[in-house]
Amino acid sequence: MQCPGAQYLASAERTPQQREWRPQLYRKCTDTTWLFLFFLFWTGLMFITGYSVAAGATARLLFGYDSFGNVCGQKNSPVEGAPLSGQDMTLKKHVFFMNSCHLEVKDVRLSSTVLCVASCPGEQLDTLEEVQLFADNNGSFLCVYSLNSVNYTQNPNADSLCPRLPVPPSKSFPLFNRCVPQTPECYSLFASVLINDVDILHRILSGIMSGRDTILGLCIFALALSLAMMVTFRFITTLLVHIFIALIIVGLLFVCGVLWWLYYDYTHDLSIELDTERENMKCLLGFALASTVITVVLLGLIFVHRKRIKLTVELFQVINKAISNSPFLLFQPLWTFAILISFWVFWVAVLLSLGTAGAARVIEGGQVEYQPLVGIRYMWWYHLIGLIWTSEFILACQHMTVAGALVTCYFNRNKNDPPDHPILWSLSILFRYHQGTAIKGSFLITVTRIPRTILMYISSALEGKQRGPWSRCVCRHCFCCSWCLDKCLRQFNQNAYTTTAINGTDFCTSAQGTLQLLSKKSSHLTSVQCFGDFIIFLGKVLVVCFTVFGGLMAFNYNRALQVWAIPLLLVAFFAYFVAQSFLSVFETVLDALFLCFAVDLETNDGSSEKPYFMDQEFLSFVKRINRVNAVRAQGAEHASRNEEGAELQPVIR
Repeated sequence: MQCPGAQYLASAERTPQQREWRPQLYRKCTDTTWLFLFFLFWTGLMFITGYSVAAGATARLLFGYDSFGNVCGQKNSPVEGAPLSGQDMTLKKHVFFMNSCHLEVKDVRLSSTVLCVASCPGEQLDTLEEVQLFADNNGSFLCVYSLNSVNYTQNPNADSLCPRLPVPPSKSFPLFNRCVPQTPECYSLFASVLINDVDILHRILSGIMSGRDTILGLCIFALALSLAMMVTFRFITTLLVHIFIALIIVGLLFVCGVLWWLYYDYTHDLSIELDTERENMKCLLGFALASTVITVVLLGLIFVHRKRIKLTVELFQVINKAISNSPFLLFQPLWTFAILISFWVFWVAVLLSLGTAGAARVIEGGQVEYQPLVGIRYMWWYHLIGLIWTSEFILACQHMTVAGALVTCYFNRNKNDPPDHPILWSLSILFRYHQGTAIKGSFLITVTRIPRTILMYISSALEGKQRGPWSRCVCRHCFCCSWCLDKCLRQFNQNAYTTTAINGTDFCTSAQGTLQLLSKKSSHLTSVQCFGDFIIFLGKVLVVCFTVFGGLMAFNYNRALQVWAIPLLLVAFFAYFVAQSFLSVFETVLDALFLCFAVDLETNDGSSEKPYFMDQEFLSFVKRINRVNAVRAQGAEHASRNEEGAELQPVIR
């Protein structure tokens, strides 16, 4: 990318005076090396995309395939050495297991022959005559393709070419369109072999595909909740804050209680036999414990900060006035959301293709099996890094766009004549000068996310094996420390992005200047800012909690044949990103506003020569905070003197 070069951007003040902090005065391309590295990284992602398209076969995963390499429900190309391959299965959309009641896994593959059939047998078939009659009446042939239906009862090899009798009744379940036996004894064995003994990636993908309608509905629900929270913060009042906090308290207690009730219901359900159901129960216990801890912590914080509600309402009124100078900031999350959704759809499509990438190999009996290609798992990890890094880069661009628009409006002398199109101006500055800074900051977040992802992978791989208490404790402490580091670094990055929007410096210089500046800021203002961030965080908690609760209620009705812990985590991840995208506008404006205020105090003194950039309403709000804290300090000092005087008072008898 060719740098447009350094450019002086005169503010409304139009003073060329050089200072350490130069709001809106100087621009240059920042962190260009990281822009080049990101381009190289995406070149690798494009290679993986092309490879997955060329080598993958998503249709095998979505529609299922038989033992001869034919994908059910579509026309197929022949496989050399497999005479029964290359058939037209357009009318045969269901996967049928010839030995569904006695499935076994030998050398990581099923021992039963698998066929594509037109329909699943709805009633039990006890003899070959009944199998032949079913084929003639329904056009669904349950024996190997090479055997004609008229020879079902005459061919001496029919016992090996036809399903094992009796054929149990079955119906098509939306898990790869497989014919699932309905008799209890066959159902339990079939499900245990089909689900518990396949590769972990396919189990995850099967859970996602089987619950795709529920996942889509929950994602729409999370989007609606995020929009409702954004409207709430936009038109916030004291009464609305009290209602919002009351709703948070009731919601946390209700969700926590329902989670424990569902866990109790699972533990007393004697029909639980599958490993997937037991995994769901363990996941439910984890959700219940986590929600209990979060509920206790949040209720304690709400109780401690209950007296700051009035100041918080005034703070949000100041934020909303800043947003009113550029009202289209509220629509910025919609573009971010659309870009994130497009990228995630692309990412999932490539993941599905990678999961099915395999080379066809003909084995005994003319059957076909698919062996994973070399290096696929390394591509999965590279692909995962691409998901985290690119998602964080998109969110970083949103933050810099919002912060840049606010900075443009804040450092404007004539408040009655705000700048034209501040969002477009901020976007142009971002893409012309500061993409490298956003890439570098998002990479730091990615670096902290990767160890946590590896820890989760190791923990899941060791689950079920004997581990000592020390190993569990170390793993949990490492996970907790990486989570705390991620949160601290995220706030650190956001301040650095805002400083880059103000001063036009690179990431490291901006981060250093931010730390020096914030160390001088009043602790009273910091506490009010932190409580404002806490209220916004509660909005995100509300969105995630109610979305997860809806997912639990929806997935709870389909306990078997579905690893719904993974889809539920995916929904929670999506709900958090949606809430973060929408509510981060207020969070970004809040943090950027106080950082602009700190820069204003650093570069100006309020005199006629150096007047403040802040408007009168913000200045009045800061003065009210100082007066409130001065009164509290005087009261505390007076109480301390009284206690000290009481201690020195002589005791008269």
